[in-house]
Amino acid sequence: MTAATTTDTSTNDATAPPALPTPEILDVTVHPLVLLSAADHYHRVARGTRKRAVGILLGTTSRGRIDATNSFAVPFEEDSKNSQVFYLDHNYLENMMGMFRKVHAKERIVGFYSTGPQIRPNDLRIYELVKRFVPSGAATPPVFVIIDVRPNRESIPTTAYRVVDEVDATVPSGGDEGSAAVRKTFAHVPSLIGAMEAEEVGVEHLLRDINDPTVSTVANLVKAKLSGLSTLTEKLVEMKDYLTAVSEGRMKANSDIIANMQAIVNLLPNLNVEELVRSMLVKNNDMHMVIYLSALIRCVIALHDLVLNKIAYDDEEGDGFGELKDKKKDSGEEKKEEESGDDKKKDGKGKDAKKKST
Repeated sequence: MTAATTTDTSTNDATAPPALPTPEILDVTVHPLVLLSAADHYHRVARGTRKRAVGILLGTTSRGRIDATNSFAVPFEEDSKNSQVFYLDHNYLENMMGMFRKVHAKERIVGFYSTGPQIRPNDLRIYELVKRFVPSGAATPPVFVIIDVRPNRESIPTTAYRVVDEVDATVPSGGDEGSAAVRKTFAHVPSLIGAMEAEEVGVEHLLRDINDPTVSTVANLVKAKLSGLSTLTEKLVEMKDYLTAVSEGRMKANSDIIANMQAIVNLLPNLNVEELVRSMLVKNNDMHMVIYLSALIRCVIALHDLVLNKIAYDDEEGDGFGELKDKKKDSGEEKKEEESGDDKKKDGKGKDAKKKST
């Protein structure tokens, strides 16, 4: 079991040289192979439990942009009662990294992933352990990506973070009066889902296997609209919670976030204009009419094809009752023959009896 120490530092010496700024990470692009590997890892190790799966991200970096093109699982265990205790197999990580380097020399460790779905206290300690395996000359620090494998998630399943130093004025460092402690924390980084041409072809083949041909394109479009609206609702609730926390003093105000919210609000249309409301209603009615007519035409065409199929089948195989009628005719003729035979026998017996009596 490995227990990592805390990562808090202090600013006791006011004359100490400032630390070098952390290189800025613009975004993190996660490729489909990483998503498939993480989902498979979770279903093999932690499905149906409260455990999570942890693995290493491999890829390349260029000018602050990270491409996570591959990954591999790492044996990981943590104590649910004591957050200070966890286990991560260093030897396995080192051996796997050596084998991956033989296959693809350009790929290096760019971070680690977790199936979360939220940040846990051990993640900072795992970050410090993974950082040891990052090449010393790397300009971009490793990132932490949460891959949410829950099937009911509507938005993209990845959330990326980087580690930054934050000054906590509420916690004194224990040195000079007025000094504050500096602690490490996670900061959000934009994450994307990207794929190369070969990966796109593979994903298309996978989607063909799970595609439902009975669902029309209109239904898919409606489902996509509902998914987008639910994601928009989640984001609006998140913005509301942030503003509430800032107004109550539980979080610090970030001018960039507030300016971005203001820009979003300014882009919203004014729905109080009568002409706009009327045009939206007319457009909505037209779309519903088209959907209704399309469903009606589709139903009529399906019934027409069914009738044509039935007619073609009857022309080839008959009406389906021909054999039964033939059997009934044959059985009726046999009964008539038997009855006629019995009558002849009775007539013969009567004649014999008359001869004997005479």
